[in-house]
Amino acid sequence: MKKLKFKKEINASAQKVYETMLGLKNKKTYEYWTATFNPTSTYEGSWNKGSKILFVGVDENGKKGGMVSEIAEHKPANFVSIRHYGFLDGDTEVTTGEQVEKWADGYENYSFKENSGITTVTVEMDAIEEYLDFFNKTYPEALDRLKEISEQ
Repeated sequence: MKKLKFKKEINASAQKVYETMLGLKNKKTYEYWTATFNPTSTYEGSWNKGSKILFVGVDENGKKGGMVSEIAEHKPANFVSIRHYGFLDGDTEVTTGEQVEKWADGYENYSFKENSGITTVTVEMDAIEEYLDFFNKTYPEALDRLKEISEQ
């Protein structure tokens, strides 16, 4: 896996950016910025440390898919670490096998650093080779959407 890193400065408090990014007050804020990855993107579960969370969407054929993950760390408005350990195939959670082994225990980490009312969001993530181009193109667009909605 390769490590990718993306940063975005947002004119809002770390608390507001954090709540917006995770959809804590309104899940629609999470769905807005993650629609860049999949227009039906959402999550099911909890952001609490140790909790299972599913990142889900529907493909062009109407089939549910996504990631099976755990919140490895959660320090409000400071740092959130997500450990991906499986994927969804319809309603089935797949946590073993060759497809999982390629990226099992990959992490996606969000850091929030506020300075004079401007928050720098840093996303660090593990990605397998076949998704590098997708994430390198899409994550900056997603963070632009996060900036837009956080600054409202």
